[in-house]
Amino acid sequence: MKIYNGKYILAGLGIFIVLVTVPIWYNMGKAAPAPKPSIDTPVINQLKEKQCVLPKAEMITGHMQLLNDWRTEVVRNSKRLYVAADGKKYNMSLQNECMRCHSNKSQFCDTCHNYAGLATGQIPYCWTCHVAPKEAK
Repeated sequence: MKIYNGKYILAGLGIFIVLVTVPIWYNMGKAAPAPKPSIDTPVINQLKEKQCVLPKAEMITGHMQLLNDWRTEVVRNSKRLYVAADGKKYNMSLQNECMRCHSNKSQFCDTCHNYAGLATGQIPYCWTCHVAPKEAK
């Protein structure tokens, strides 16, 4: 079987493959460093023991699942009190519990959300129901 214009087809495929894979080769090994969200807020600075509802590693990976679970418990089961593994009790509220300590939304929430690929200007669905905190400039 003879392929007419085979050398042109193969050259075209080669150029196509190179053009499609250039972004991969260009960015290889250039991962952006993970953000370090600021926990420098007045409430956190006043705490003797700087501890969140869950350990830091669990909060980094599972905070949205925790917030979703809290929402379900509050809305569907009328349960408003969360008891952590260490026995401490927390009010299941994004605005009244989480944002009380993490009042620096732009330096805390937004740095990680932007790093994770949430498009700039896109609002996380937390703020479709809750009022986004006003930050001091």
